[in-house]
Amino acid sequence: MEERIKKIKSNEIGNGKYILYWMQESQRTRYNFALEEAIRISNQKQQPLYVVFNLMSNYPQAQKRHFEFMLQGLKNVEYNLERKKIRFILLEGNFKENILKISKEASVVVWDKSYLKFQIENKKIILNEIECDVYEVESNVLVPVEVVSMKEEYSAKTFRDKYNRIKDKYIVRIEEEKYSVEYPLKDKLNEMNRSDRYLPKNFEVLDGGFIGGEDEALKRLENFLELKLKFYLEKGPDNEKYSKLSPYLHFGNISPLQICMKVIESSKFTECQESFLEELLIRRELAINFVYYNKNYDKWDGITYGWAYETLKKHLLDKRDYIYSQEKLEACDTHDKYWNSCQSQMVETGYMDGYMRMYWCKKILEWSETPQRAYEIAIDLNNKYFYDGRDPSSYTGVAWCFGKHDRAWKERAIFGKVRYMNSNGLERKFEMETYVKKYGR
Repeated sequence: MEERIKKIKSNEIGNGKYILYWMQESQRTRYNFALEEAIRISNQKQQPLYVVFNLMSNYPQAQKRHFEFMLQGLKNVEYNLERKKIRFILLEGNFKENILKISKEASVVVWDKSYLKFQIENKKIILNEIECDVYEVESNVLVPVEVVSMKEEYSAKTFRDKYNRIKDKYIVRIEEEKYSVEYPLKDKLNEMNRSDRYLPKNFEVLDGGFIGGEDEALKRLENFLELKLKFYLEKGPDNEKYSKLSPYLHFGNISPLQICMKVIESSKFTECQESFLEELLIRRELAINFVYYNKNYDKWDGITYGWAYETLKKHLLDKRDYIYSQEKLEACDTHDKYWNSCQSQMVETGYMDGYMRMYWCKKILEWSETPQRAYEIAIDLNNKYFYDGRDPSSYTGVAWCFGKHDRAWKERAIFGKVRYMNSNGLERKFEMETYVKKYGR
């Protein structure tokens, strides 16, 4: 637990009246190390705890479905905090003004550790001006990112070797701290709470059949473990044998630690469990390693290796049988019915299984005027439509299609030595007509 918590600012005066947990990345009440630390400090100081979330309407590339999913999750957080007798405050607008204002009389502020650079910069802005103790707590990985490695890792193998040596000590059950502080009768912070204006009163099913929140995330996990995990090696676009937990991980509705423990406890360890945990832990936390240490993770010049740039540049003038504009791609208007089905699924549901995401992005590379333009289109569509867009795994998944965390392959047109994918591979692995029938246009 200690390695997850870092005191990043101290204030010698220490005359605050309450504890503040600024919740942002970990939108849940279970297996939330930041919340547990805030409760511990609150109990120790006998000062009331407030959990605050700041809505930003200008969140990069966010769309209506993202906000609806998030607001459902925050309503769930509010409900679960009420059961713990903890006050939830939802604010809107300028995060700097709001957090500085609400922290004026706080003795301690606790917040979640961030990985994406705009999230990190937001917290740096606050840290420069805040006037109380600040603790940063890491809750959204199994192993703290700086404990695994102090640098950007080259591949899954180099990361896995380091990770597996230490991961077992972090697979531990959280003993939840019981909150035991009385609120003052006159609570002026209550007038700042604007949650009634935004949070849904009833939970409606969103695009793709999703409902936001930690309670729904746990239901999906239990369903997956009971009915689908044993078939995980067979997952693909023609079936529903995957977990669909990525939106919940993206919004912090569920902890990877809690998922990992439930998988391990669910039954005798199998290849399916091993494969699922490889994706949940190694691949996901490798992605976090990438965006945390590579500040150009979302810029064309910074996403991949020298050999990949070199080979793509060498084939820049190769003849392309098809070139599609972003407008054509977004409208599912290509000659490839499998790709059109991918894009249609993305637009309609906000989700796509991992194998099809790779195919989807590889074809954008094949059909764009330049690799750089292909990258820009893929990132834009990814962030606009996927529930889990604007996420370390999304940025890394797109970068992988341009050689990141991969090796050089046999040289061919357009792709050079970057890995190639085609529809024949899809047809060998899956019943693709089932997929086309469901999502094709």
